[in-house]
Amino acid sequence: MNTAENRVSEHPLVICQHEDLIPNSGICALIDGQQVAVFYLPDEAPQVYAIGNWDPIGKANVLSRGVVGDIQGRLVVASPLYKQHYDLTTGQCLENEDVTVLTYAVELVDSQVVVTS
Repeated sequence: MNTAENRVSEHPLVICQHEDLIPNSGICALIDGQQVAVFYLPDEAPQVYAIGNWDPIGKANVLSRGVVGDIQGRLVVASPLYKQHYDLTTGQCLENEDVTVLTYAVELVDSQVVVTS
């Protein structure tokens, strides 16, 4: 299984405030010219996940609008286009192991959402 983690900055980068997040849903942030889908899952640990917003199968920036769920213990987002599921931790497509999306290290620090690498 291949995973791709994207380095966006040498230093932690605040991308939004905790209050900007929508529980059990995604938002889109622009980081260094790249669209990043940020998901807030208040009942999980960790509570925030970030992956590239680009759906490599649907060929569009739409993953932040996908439906979040759990498949056999894996937290996933379903693409709103063709419904492929992407693991929020690894970026791996569950239906096609050759396809991944970028993942970003992200965390809640006080009331801020911070990309840490």
